[in-house]
Amino acid sequence: MEIGGLTGFVLNLDDGRVQVVAEGRRENCHRLLEWLRSDDTPGRVDGVTEIWDTPRGGYEGFAIR
Repeated sequence: MEIGGLTGFVLNLDDGRVQVVAEGRRENCHRLLEWLRSDDTPGRVDGVTEIWDTPRGGYEGFAIR
């Protein structure tokens, strides 16, 4: 799955959760959320918590940290 126009990062947390910070058009952020809730993700996703905030910028692309 590729969703263009998003910047940010994904990070594996010590407790097993994954943090995703994404900035871009609202439509593309919604597509990312739909994908994370689907059965097509590359891993197991037990739940998704959304937190919407004002974009801060500063991301040049989308990175795995």
